[in-house]
Amino acid sequence: MKIPSINCTLEMNCALHPSEDPEKVKTSISNIFPYSTIRTEDFSVVAQSKELRSFEKIYETVHSKKTQNTYRRYLEKNLDNDTTWFYLNKQAAFVEKIAICEQPEESPLGPIKVILSSPNIDGIIDWIVLGN
Repeated sequence: MKIPSINCTLEMNCALHPSEDPEKVKTSISNIFPYSTIRTEDFSVVAQSKELRSFEKIYETVHSKKTQNTYRRYLEKNLDNDTTWFYLNKQAAFVEKIAICEQPEESPLGPIKVILSSPNIDGIIDWIVLGN
């Protein structure tokens, strides 16, 4: 896998419910996005990265499971100028599995919302789904 040199910002956030252990939610995010800075806010966990390599586990899953069309559909459907987003199942992420959600309700304790921003967002989408 060759990671392109494209400026980007990755943001991951999810609600933190009273019944959840904040450390386990942080683990869910760090399992999928290892090169991110994670912090707990009032009722959420937020992570950020400016490195596209933070997306390598998603990239590997997309290509090993042949889910390029699914990711392209979500990334293009949610595209707004230079930003796009999608949801991941928080519980699956805790056990290092990547499961995209169409609706937030598909993740019982709420999903991880992944937001990608870049002046070359089309290049990032192409890299994710085509490997370019």
